Amino acid sequence: MQTVLLLMVSYLAGAIPFSYIFAHWFLDIDIREEGSGNVGSTNVLRTAGKQVALASFTGDVLKGILAAWLGMHFGGELLAALCSVAAVIGHCWPVYLGFKGGKGVATSAGIVLYLFPQGALISLVIFIIVVAISRYVSLGSILVAALLPFWMALYHKPLAILVMGAVMAGLVIFKHWENIKRLLSGSEMKIGKTTE
Repeated sequence: MQTVLLLMVSYLAGAIPFSYIFAHWFLDIDIREEGSGNVGSTNVLRTAGKQVALASFTGDVLKGILAAWLGMHFGGELLAALCSVAAVIGHCWPVYLGFKGGKGVATSAGIVLYLFPQGALISLVIFIIVVAISRYVSLGSILVAALLPFWMALYHKPLAILVMGAVMAGLVIFKHWENIKRLLSGSEMKIGKTTE
């Protein structure tokens, strides 16, 4: 029963749409009707500015940390992995917004930061380099997600955490499918643009 409750709490916490909340709170806009329409930090950055984007990103990261902490505190690595995945699913498919959410990057970042800080640092460096060179946030997110299971295996993380990393990577990449198609066609929006 405790496991089910923790999974529900993790999902519901992960589903809190900070990008939607802060964009509406500070600027009285519906982020779903602005820019790309995505309920995520990158779209908030393009349409609502750096301060609102930072607040949204921080909230999303904290959701991931909370879920990972709950699982680790009450059950260990397996429950931490399950709660973490539940939080990412909540972020991507939030019950509060008709199951139309973000892409799971910031929430996954919070999870990795808590459970695998070395991997978070490596991922951050790779992300910064890729985005600085390509100017594509989506490309940085996709590459970091794809490499996450590799870093976890390299650092001999437990099987539950390794599987969690693979599942989260799959979810993030799946949610970026339209971005992948735009990257391949050359129509993806670069960072610094205000519309998509």
